[in-house]
Formats: sequence, structure tokens, C-alpha cells
Amino acid sequence: MDCMPATVADLPPPRLPAVASSGAVPAVASSGAPAPHRTPIIRPETLHPALWFGHQRGRHADAALPSGFAALEAQLPGRGWPRRALTELLLPQPGVGEIRLLSASLVATQRAGRLVMLFDPPMALSAAALAQLGFDVEQLLVIHTRSRLIAGTDSLWALEQALKSGHVGAVLAWLPPRLRAERLRRLQLAAHQHDGPAFVLREMAAAERPTASPLRLALRPRGADVLEVRVLKRRGPPLETALRLPLPPVLSRAAAQRAQAGAARPPVLHPATFVDLAKSVVG
Repeated sequence: MDCMPATVADLPPPRLPAVASSGAVPAVASSGAPAPHRTPIIRPETLHPALWFGHQRGRHADAALPSGFAALEAQLPGRGWPRRALTELLLPQPGVGEIRLLSASLVATQRAGRLVMLFDPPMALSAAALAQLGFDVEQLLVIHTRSRLIAGTDSLWALEQALKSGHVGAVLAWLPPRLRAERLRRLQLAAHQHDGPAFVLREMAAAERPTASPLRLALRPRGADVLEVRVLKRRGPPLETALRLPLPPVLSRAAAQRAQAGAARPPVLHPATFVDLAKSVVG
């Protein structure tokens, strides 16, 4: 056998550097030398969903819940209501259309077989109007924590337990006025354990104070069925212009006529004063 050493001609050709699947050839300087190496740009949102550039809208680790309003979703991080976080809604007074704004997402939560809880609504709710929006009113759970409090009981305790329980699909809570910042931070921490949207409604004067909520909106009525929504805080750049959203009507003409004639008796909402979430299991 020939044991002579291999010559240059006998050696295999050198391997070329791999190129992208698009077939692009690496850049070569005019002198024939390879272009200097450039460090690849790492986008922060690829490292963690809580990171983003200042000119971008942030994302959510969990899929957002659709709001039912395309114009609003175009401005919300994740294109919907966030999960595992508080959404803060500021109102000049209750009843400006906040339930109609949230009805699409809350009804979708119910239809998915999950519980919707309403904490401390400041006025009686119309079961007929809720049914017209698509709610199964017999499955709504209304909690009044301020009506029959035992001395020393924290009115926000039940709300925190609901967020931590894992048995609730969506929460809507009217908070007491002038709530301290540390209490809102506690609710935000509890919301991290809640696999669903959590909406808290506060007075408009709270806009002058900082918030732990990652999303804060201010609502104002602009007609019978029009709501102005101003984004005060979001994960992303500020939004200077307000949105005007058409709300679904509360009652159709036929439903209003039936209610006046007494042809159909509306279902009744049964409020609850205490729920032991440790013993209740919602399928």
C-alpha cells in the first residue's frame, strides 16, 4: 500500500460558512476580506414578555381576553384584557357604561364554564338588562362585603381570597374611595395568581395618584350608548387621543315593551355576603 504523505491536491476542499436559508451570501469587503463581525440585536421581548422597548406596546405571558371592541384592542398590550393583572377603570360616577364595556369578556368567561364574581356594586343591578347583554344571571355571584361586616373584618379580604383561590374566572370589584396605595399593591400581587381578568373600579380622583395596576383607563359617557375611553397607563407609549366606543344598548325595544307590560318576569339576582372559597369548587 502506498504510504506516501498526502499532497495539497489530495486534501478535501475547505468548508464554506453556513448561510441563511434565504440563500444570502455573507458580506465581503471590497478588498476581498470578510466584513467585520456584528453582534446580533437581541429584542427584549424575546427574553421575557414583561420587557419591551419604550416605543412598543408590551405583551402578556398569558393570552389576553378579547374585549369585543376592535378599536380598544388595537391599543391594549396583548390586544385584549390582561390576565394575572389588575385592570383599573376610573369613573366619574357609577353606571356610565362600565358593565357594558366589560360584558363581552365577562359573558365569554361564563360561557367557558367559569364563575364571574361582582364585588360591592354601588347600586342595584338590573337582571333584565344583564340578561339582554348575554349574562346567565342565575350564575352570577354578587358579593357585598360592606353591608354586614363583623368588627375588625377587612372589606377587601374576600376580594383577595377570590383572586388567590383559582376557582374564579373573572372578577369585577368596585373599590372603596381613597384606597391606600399599599392595599392596591396587595390586590395586584393577588391578581398574579388569578388566571383571568380582574377589573377594579375607582373614583376619577385616583388618577392623580400612582397605581400598581399595569393598565389604567378613564371612562366618561358621551351619549346614551357611547363611551369615551382614555388610556392613562399601559405597558407601552402613552396614548394622547381618547377612544369613543359604541356600547350595546341595554334593552331592545321589544324587551322594554315586555318589561313594561309585565309579560316576562325578569330573573332575580341573589346577593351573597360570604363565600368560603376553600370549600367551594367550581367546575
